[in-house]
Amino acid sequence: MDDEARFCELTAENLRAAGYEVENLTSGTEALKRIKTGSYDVVITDLKMVPVDGLAILAATKQEKPETEVLILTGYGTIPTAVEAMRQGAFDFITKPVTLDHLLTVLKKVKELRQTRQENKILKQELKTTSRFIELVGESPALKRVRSLIDKVAYSDATVLITGESGTGKELIARMIHRTSPRADKAFLVVHAAALPETLLESELFGYEKGAFTGATSAKPGRLEQAEGGTLFLDEIGEISAQLQVKLLRFLQDRTFVRLGGTRTITVDTRIIAATNRNLLEEIKAGRFREDLYYRLAVFPITAPPLREHKEDIPPLYEHILARLGYQRRLSPAVIKLLIDYEWPGNVRELENVLERALILSAGAEILPQHLQFPEPMAVGKGTTVTTSALLPALERQMVEEALKRAGGNKSKAAKLLGISRRMLYTKIAKYGIKEENPE
Repeated sequence: MDDEARFCELTAENLRAAGYEVENLTSGTEALKRIKTGSYDVVITDLKMVPVDGLAILAATKQEKPETEVLILTGYGTIPTAVEAMRQGAFDFITKPVTLDHLLTVLKKVKELRQTRQENKILKQELKTTSRFIELVGESPALKRVRSLIDKVAYSDATVLITGESGTGKELIARMIHRTSPRADKAFLVVHAAALPETLLESELFGYEKGAFTGATSAKPGRLEQAEGGTLFLDEIGEISAQLQVKLLRFLQDRTFVRLGGTRTITVDTRIIAATNRNLLEEIKAGRFREDLYYRLAVFPITAPPLREHKEDIPPLYEHILARLGYQRRLSPAVIKLLIDYEWPGNVRELENVLERALILSAGAEILPQHLQFPEPMAVGKGTTVTTSALLPALERQMVEEALKRAGGNKSKAAKLLGISRRMLYTKIAKYGIKEENPE
């Protein structure tokens, strides 16, 4: 921004030619309004302007949009003032006359700084959500097969589809692929498709432009852009709507997309790894999942085996989990037998939960058989029992009914009590044919 109209227009034209999106203004008063309502990576302003000068622009920018960088243009006589501006948060000052090469060099430094900040932010988020396991624990033939597939696919850019029951470590497999790939120094981001309503999921993936919907006061890049050069893990891919399936298919075909509410085509180099606990071939037959999307996703399929199919890995698994929890003693043969005999319908995640609960119940002392709490088989009529795997749906239905009762029929509150999404709650209500006493 500069009050010299010709200089402002010429600089804007040169920057557009260099690939930047530019909005040029010659009024400091108008600039203050735009800073409040718009979204800018960089503000370039002359120092000497009336009635609103560059320092006022700097102060307003840092107050309204702290992450936006400000470049100050100044004449030789105002350099001391420009130095003071840098103390107040300006990124740099550039003395007039301004050459395009110098300006482009400074803008490149701004871009590198913003990328570094974004990568650090993503890294902090990733460290908070990183799996408790850093690798697949166990040496069974089933896990060795998975490791072999990870090694083969890691160095390619092929899209991977990981299938398997809940709790089998699908996200861990995705992280291992990323960590051993050439993309390891870039972002690994996770989107749980079932955790968000459709409209939020679309904006989370593809981003949105200012004004795309109520509350979109500024543009925001989606996860596909944030994972540029890295990997985006789409968990529970079988849950996405038909509309989103079309948009994701287009991205997988040519790596381009358009933000929600936008018109500009964006191209990114982001690898996709997807996962599901559903049988997508059955979903295709039922008309709920696109066949062409399935084959785009399943370029390289990997199946995460259920724990009951590699029980020989249970000893190293429980040792790993207990060591992480700070338990120093060895388990008794009776406890080990119970762990190995159980079918683990919830897989490794259930094993973690059972052991953590046992450690709490034992108050840090020796873990005994009575500290292991599994759903017990139930007698149903004469000489008949319901197995653990058959009991789990009944327990789940009971939990859903109890949550709805406690929430007075409010779906959002009930979903929060259960720790699941509202959409998932609706799925379970339909699955079990639950009749609501106080429907919303």
